[in-house]
Amino acid sequence: MKSIVPLLATVLIMNATTASSATPAAAGFSPERLDRLTEKFEGDVRDGVIPGAVVLIVRKDQVAYAKHFGARDKEKNAAMPANGIFRIASMTKPVTSVAALMLMEEGRLQLGDPVSKYLPQLKQLQVGVEKNDGGERTLVLEPSKREMTVQDLMRHTSGFTYGIFGDSLVQRANRAANTMDDQQTNAELIDKLAKLPLAYQPGTTFEYGMSTDVLGRIVEVISGMDLNQFVTQRIAKPLRMPDTAFLLNDEQVSRLAEPQRAPGSPAVVVGYNPAKPPKWFSGGGGLLSTANDYARFCRMLLNGGELDGVRLLSRKSVELMTHNHLPPGVGYGGFVQELGLTAPLPQLGQGYGLGVGVRIESGRASVPGSIGDYFWGGATGPYFWIDPQEQLIAIMMLQELNIERRTYYRSIMRNLVYQALQ
Repeated sequence: MKSIVPLLATVLIMNATTASSATPAAAGFSPERLDRLTEKFEGDVRDGVIPGAVVLIVRKDQVAYAKHFGARDKEKNAAMPANGIFRIASMTKPVTSVAALMLMEEGRLQLGDPVSKYLPQLKQLQVGVEKNDGGERTLVLEPSKREMTVQDLMRHTSGFTYGIFGDSLVQRANRAANTMDDQQTNAELIDKLAKLPLAYQPGTTFEYGMSTDVLGRIVEVISGMDLNQFVTQRIAKPLRMPDTAFLLNDEQVSRLAEPQRAPGSPAVVVGYNPAKPPKWFSGGGGLLSTANDYARFCRMLLNGGELDGVRLLSRKSVELMTHNHLPPGVGYGGFVQELGLTAPLPQLGQGYGLGVGVRIESGRASVPGSIGDYFWGGATGPYFWIDPQEQLIAIMMLQELNIERRTYYRSIMRNLVYQALQ
């Protein structure tokens, strides 16, 4: 029985992605070397390092590797299915960015537009500058030198921050305003942000923050649909991604993967809570998805915006999305180092496009890849990358809340996938 499990996993994912199935060798991988990936995840599940995972590799539009490991919910002794559903956190950002680019292609949005064209309450935002007088921090408000643009939102140079990361006075103000409340709507979020200072002058600093959530609200305003409707009806349904949404039905909840916790400790819910579904469709981090579904989204991007006869974007819009947009001389916010190997830092040979990190130089990153590959991950553990030079997509669905361990698994994934290429 054990020998057919990998085959069943491959068949399940092949059916969901409709990519053709291939032996690893036919897809250009060494089967023996790919076994190292299997041994790593099986060993770490056995040793209790992680509860479970789903790993999927597609190369040249062929499923080369598809396996699921361990438990979906260790507390309930529930095995991980091939179609386990994960809280994908910031892997939502590329999806929201695609939504905005679709509206751009329809002539309803331009990247150079001021954000206030769609959200007027954000027109006169001020910037909070910290002063330290005798050891006491105070916040001085300065006017914005220019308005933030839609492009600023998509490349995280708007000046918005995350209140949950760091302890600047602006971040404290964000926490006090409860800007991450999953029972707010996107419209209510914008009203909160309109009363708060920015952390940086627009256009000057890459600060990973709530920019993509603001972008999600712009998608709602332009389209007349809430973000869940837009994503499910205009992206997920056409691409045949049935398990990608901001809300789950009862059957889908039964496939929801949970992070590992110490025996006897209370459950830690980060992101979607089935007992209290969100009203906030967070364009920066609220989606749920499967490896199967996300592979179809990635295949659409790798294929230049089209999949199985369905075109969401033009080839040139995908090119625009996946090239570096950070301007020369840009600064970096305090949280950027916490992004680990995905950080868009020059010393790593990386930049940031429209919703994705991009590799712009060779020889500087600590993990293998190709110039032009693009990627991102989420705070709950998942990670993906697309390597156009190798025609490669790799997806790791993992529920891991520890920052160091997340970085470790992203690194080990890169190493073990590329070492198996022939």
